[in-house]
Amino acid sequence: MSEVHYRRLKAGAAEVFYREAGPADGQVLLLLHGFPSASHMFRDLIPLMADKYRVIAPDLPGFGQTVTPARGTFTYSFDAMADVIEAFVDALGLERFALYIFDYGAPTGLRLAIRRPGQITAIISQNGN
Repeated sequence: MSEVHYRRLKAGAAEVFYREAGPADGQVLLLLHGFPSASHMFRDLIPLMADKYRVIAPDLPGFGQTVTPARGTFTYSFDAMADVIEAFVDALGLERFALYIFDYGAPTGLRLAIRRPGQITAIISQNGN
C-alpha cells in the first residue's frame, strides 16, 4: 500500500489541508467529503486506491484542518467552497481528474464540473444531492 502524505496548500481564501497518495504521474481521483466530516472519512479508501491512482482528498472550507479567513469575512456557501476547490486544483496544477463526491462534496464538485467540464474524466456520486 502507498504511503499517505498530509499537506497544506494556499488556495484562494483558504489554506487547504489535504491527504494525498499514489504515483505523482497517475490518473487523479479527487475525493470531496460530506457533512459533518473531513478528508479523514477517506482514511481507509485512500491507500487502497493509491496503487493505481493519485488520490487527493482535501478538507472543504469550514471542515477538518482547512483554515479559512476570520469569521464574518468568508461566506460559507457551496459557491465559495467551489471557488476554494477550484483554486486548489489550479495550485496543484491538475489538468484532468475524476471526482468522487459525497454529500456536501456533491454541490461543491458539481459546480467545479460545470465550470471546467473539459477537465473532468468521471464523476462518482455517493449520496449526492
